[in-house]
Amino acid sequence: MATSAVARATVSALRRKIAQIEGTLPERLAAPAEARPEALVLRRHGVAAVEPCFATGAQAFDTALGGGLPLAALTEIHGAETRDAGAASGFALALAGLLLARTARRAPLLWIGTAEIFREAGMPYAPGLRARFGIEPQELLVAEAPRLPDVLWIAEEAANLKGFSAVILEIRGNPQKLDLTATRRLHRRALGAGRPVFLLRQAALPEPTAAPVRLVVSPATAAPRHTLAGPLAGSIGPPGFAVRIDKSRLALPGQFTLEWNADERSFAERQQPALGPADSGAVVSLSRHRAHPAPAPGAVVALAADGGAAAAGHQPPRKEHPAHRRPRRAG
Repeated sequence: MATSAVARATVSALRRKIAQIEGTLPERLAAPAEARPEALVLRRHGVAAVEPCFATGAQAFDTALGGGLPLAALTEIHGAETRDAGAASGFALALAGLLLARTARRAPLLWIGTAEIFREAGMPYAPGLRARFGIEPQELLVAEAPRLPDVLWIAEEAANLKGFSAVILEIRGNPQKLDLTATRRLHRRALGAGRPVFLLRQAALPEPTAAPVRLVVSPATAAPRHTLAGPLAGSIGPPGFAVRIDKSRLALPGQFTLEWNADERSFAERQQPALGPADSGAVVSLSRHRAHPAPAPGAVVALAADGGAAAAGHQPPRKEHPAHRRPRRAG
């Protein structure tokens, strides 16, 4: 018994050391032969558990997540500021488009939100969903409720149904009713149905939830469009997303810049180029038919406080004032 305990402690120490060298967590195990390649294998209380996942197409990002995002779980997608709402929503829709493209039976997608969030951010645009994400208008259902408790109830009931490909719950800020208990119910419903639930949080701060993965998404500068002759100067390429892994059971925190390929319906990781001397100048060209900006000021010479008539608060006498040097008119 003592020998077995020592052996288990030695193996556990070796796993932690290897995980530290590889930059991963020790809970990751090698997949058994009967496990599918698109699954995560975790150890829970000494028992290996298999969790399905789906890859985004960005190899480094999927590798950091242990193979991809969990398929049957609650996943948080955060937009830290209000101006990040478009990028966070686009990232969630891209993930939903991936799921629809890889399933034989295309079940509809349900988007849930309050009247406030739809009034602030707008309703989904059907032609854009078809062109950018491959989501047909009839495949998107929108549920709007006036109060947050009604929205959470709809999300819990929808997460328990297998008739949806995914459920997107859009919430603004950090409401008290969206606590750890509410997110735990959503996560358990997603596990039971085998479908993902994306918690899309706009202008929110990270807080404890039951979601195994939390991603913070913000817009990234678009790169030039790629052609057969190379990058086309002055053009705008595919949309970019700055994605930060803020919470994960398998990955350490990391920052990635992903590009969405609307034609292939997949993500690709962009390599950040090093800034050269040409990138340190002005980003906006000078306006036409206008004068050039004023030149930089020259050397500044300090004057004494009592140095001449130009000193502050000094007024010349009346006989030296220019207005009194002119001859008066005759009365």
